[in-house]
Amino acid sequence: MILISKYLVPKGYTGIALFPFIVLRQSRMKHDPVLINHEKIHLRQQLELLIIPFFIWYGLEFLIKYLKYRNWRMAYSNISFEREAYAQEMDLKYLEQRRFWEFRIYL
Repeated sequence: MILISKYLVPKGYTGIALFPFIVLRQSRMKHDPVLINHEKIHLRQQLELLIIPFFIWYGLEFLIKYLKYRNWRMAYSNISFEREAYAQEMDLKYLEQRRFWEFRIYL
């Protein structure tokens, strides 16, 4: 389900996946298939890790990357979950081909 809220999406970002929702900053963004695919990849990742562990892992990995790079954007873009989503967002059939629990490390 896609929700529109400029208050739930952090500034500088267009959308966020919070299982089972995709929250977008603007309603026109729900027609962007690449963005929706990117967020659906995150929903699958969240489901596979049983939601709460996903957010713990995501937060810890972000913290480690931030300490390493000392740069918010670099830390964010080097999180393994983001690397998978960005690498596969253009492939709109990716989630059909990706088996459940097929964990890929994008380091």
